[in-house]
Amino acid sequence: MKILKKLLLVLLLIFVVAQFFGPEKNEGDLVSLNAFYEETNPSDNVKLILKEACLDCHSNVTRYPWYSKITPVNYWMAEHVNNGKRHFNVSNWDTLSVKRKDHKFEELIEMVEDKEMPLESYTWGHPEAKLTDTQIKDLIDWAKQVRQSYAVESH
Repeated sequence: MKILKKLLLVLLLIFVVAQFFGPEKNEGDLVSLNAFYEETNPSDNVKLILKEACLDCHSNVTRYPWYSKITPVNYWMAEHVNNGKRHFNVSNWDTLSVKRKDHKFEELIEMVEDKEMPLESYTWGHPEAKLTDTQIKDLIDWAKQVRQSYAVESH
């Protein structure tokens, strides 16, 4: 029993000390979204969907909930954000070729249609990010329009 108490005390101490450390936050400037918005021209409705379901992990601007300050949750969230940005980062939109942008929208359509995005693990903490059928349709219709503009632009 004494060993268990000591072990629990050590684990508690490690947990408390760990709270003083954390990963770098993804808190860029909202201006980084302008090129994406200007080029893709989303409606206000689609902008809201992007804000609530996509941009936390797919831009340089993340809104952090209160529980993101708790280690190890903050490391888990940082991994999600970094992984999302590796695949599709709208903050770097102006650095991509038209062909690459078109491919990103092709992937967006596929992932949203298959309900692979937003990730279920994201919607647990962000219930507003769980897309309705109407939101899915709006997002896909917009993405298809954007792809059509890239098809015209590349010819």
